[in-house]
Amino acid sequence: MCDSKHAVRLGSLLPLVLLIVSCSHSSQLKPSPAPAAPAAATAPPMEPLTVPDSALRTPPIFIVYGDMRFTDTVETQASSPGPRQALVAKIASERPDAVFLTGDVPWHGGTADDYRVYHDETAAWREQALRIYPALGNHEFQQCAEQVCLQNWWQAFPQLRGRRWYAVALGTRIRVLALDSDASLLAGSEQATWLEAQFAWLDDAVGIVLILLHHPPITDAPEGARANEQALAGYLASVARRSSSLRIIVCAAHVHNYERFERDGVLYLVSGGGGAKPTPVTRSLADHYQDAQFPNFHYLRFELDADRLRGEMYRLADFNAASPATWSINDRFELSLAPSRR
Repeated sequence: MCDSKHAVRLGSLLPLVLLIVSCSHSSQLKPSPAPAAPAAATAPPMEPLTVPDSALRTPPIFIVYGDMRFTDTVETQASSPGPRQALVAKIASERPDAVFLTGDVPWHGGTADDYRVYHDETAAWREQALRIYPALGNHEFQQCAEQVCLQNWWQAFPQLRGRRWYAVALGTRIRVLALDSDASLLAGSEQATWLEAQFAWLDDAVGIVLILLHHPPITDAPEGARANEQALAGYLASVARRSSSLRIIVCAAHVHNYERFERDGVLYLVSGGGGAKPTPVTRSLADHYQDAQFPNFHYLRFELDADRLRGEMYRLADFNAASPATWSINDRFELSLAPSRR
């Protein structure tokens, strides 16, 4: 856990840590024990996509959510057009420095029209020149061969062409690592080796690592967490133990609900309330969110104020309305950071 200098308040609030988000598709990955702490990388990784401090608001604000399943509005079972569109409009009104999507952006990655619906329904984001950073989900790989699916995704997000996982430097203090849980995260895999290099070469000024991925390493959903993401959780526990100055947060989706856990010094969030058909969960005592309201169409709003990162879950209250637009803050948490060394 954290030392006294970085203590996180528990109870109604959960500590914020390094945040990781990723997407996964294949269910055929073989189990593997959690990897041991890596040796220092011999060469620095590719430079991250960079947003300088001078381009950020004061304080910086970013949004995380997933499982939208953009598709034709005549489809109302797999995805709910009203809540989906209300979320896009509300996020636009926040004017955040960045929006991070935790996968399942289209309903079917092989359907060009689903990406067209995404383009049309998020026009307000482009009008405001919002920075959008998605992680791959399993629906990005539906109804198409893998390379065709990837070409469709890269056409929708051309700044990521050639990358299935990547890093974003959101100012000097926030590093975002977008993972692909459709590819292996097991020890020794290409993606796991890349992740180890990201931590090995992390700048001393970074205080928060946000990890984005689609499949959750921890969840109360009936199917539970897969071996692929469990291996990731084991690796992150080793990072947290030896890096007391870092706060690690993992943001996932796939479960169409909201969950919040803390384990081994890492904060785990499930944010899959972007519009896809809601998934009920039976919440264990480990889940710090115990509100019984359902469904939870929502997004997560983060604000870095000096040495404190605050997170809030904004829930759509009138989701059945013809034009839903009533919001409530149903969860809050925050994390204290080490004082900036710059």
